[in-house]
Amino acid sequence: MNLFTPLTLGSVSLRNRIVMAPMTRSRADTKGVPSSLTTEYYGARADAGLIITEGTGTSEMGMGYARTPGIYNDEQIAAWKLVTDAVHAKGGKIFIQLMHVGRIAHSANRNIAEAPIAPSAIRAEGMMWTDAQGMQPNDMPRALELAEISSVIAEFGEATERALRAGFDGVELHAASGYLPNQFLSPGANQRTDIYGGSIENRNRFVIETLQAMIAAAGSAGKIGIKVSPGMKFNGLDDQDCIPAYEALAQAISPLGLAYLHVMRTGIGAEVALRKAYTGKLLVGGGFLREESEKTLVEGRADAIVFGTPFIANPDLVTRLELDAPLQKADPATFYSPGPQGYIDYPVL
Repeated sequence: MNLFTPLTLGSVSLRNRIVMAPMTRSRADTKGVPSSLTTEYYGARADAGLIITEGTGTSEMGMGYARTPGIYNDEQIAAWKLVTDAVHAKGGKIFIQLMHVGRIAHSANRNIAEAPIAPSAIRAEGMMWTDAQGMQPNDMPRALELAEISSVIAEFGEATERALRAGFDGVELHAASGYLPNQFLSPGANQRTDIYGGSIENRNRFVIETLQAMIAAAGSAGKIGIKVSPGMKFNGLDDQDCIPAYEALAQAISPLGLAYLHVMRTGIGAEVALRKAYTGKLLVGGGFLREESEKTLVEGRADAIVFGTPFIANPDLVTRLELDAPLQKADPATFYSPGPQGYIDYPVL
């Protein structure tokens, strides 16, 4: 087994085990509609075994950053259909990552006046960029009422249905990086005293019920994946000794028959623990280079390797890995800037 061995994830067959990570690139318009640049960007990387898109909002309430895409109206669906067509025309496979920012939001980046929502009314530490006002602190969220939670979960199911109409091969739940599902998982961000807070089982409930809603909408668990990032200190989260909670989550979702569990390495060894706890296919990402990725696959510690930044600067990353050719370095200054520079202008071999 190596990076170029085919792999089946649920109902999707991949031609290799090289996965493009979901990465925010901030090239959508102010209404959350992906541009023609987005079509070119993903189309150029279609030789990956699987592309996972940047985090994409399930609703207006789920949006919080500048120039990020959504999939909650017809204009967005039509734009994403151009992306999936471009990837499929080159024989590629593409999942959309569904994202709800929860408390990680600022009003200058939103088209609604309401305060952001979260498990608890706790403001996240840190600042975010706004095109209108520069760097600003995250807004103060309001806690979701118990009766509201089912409607938020339903949004993920509705977004899943729209994603499949847009031609995506599947959908990934973004339960990582400090956004709403991750906020429910976190004892620091989730201080609820009802059935969605307190114990590990209760804190896992939102994610499990969201996955179930997505599966129902897709008609197949084999079209649904999930991303987690145990121990990631980002967006105000700093959960200590979190591995047992994520092991419990992995064990709880194993019977669902998902396409995969995607784990972001954060240096605490969670990917090792989850390999044992989860019975399905495991995708692992976080700073991999060629030699380590091959070793990880051969030793059975992952079923596929997720590459992030290398895909930004190397649209032909698969070819470069196959030839063991030098990789170009990405320019962080253009990761989130508008326009084509640093997005579609990196040359191929």
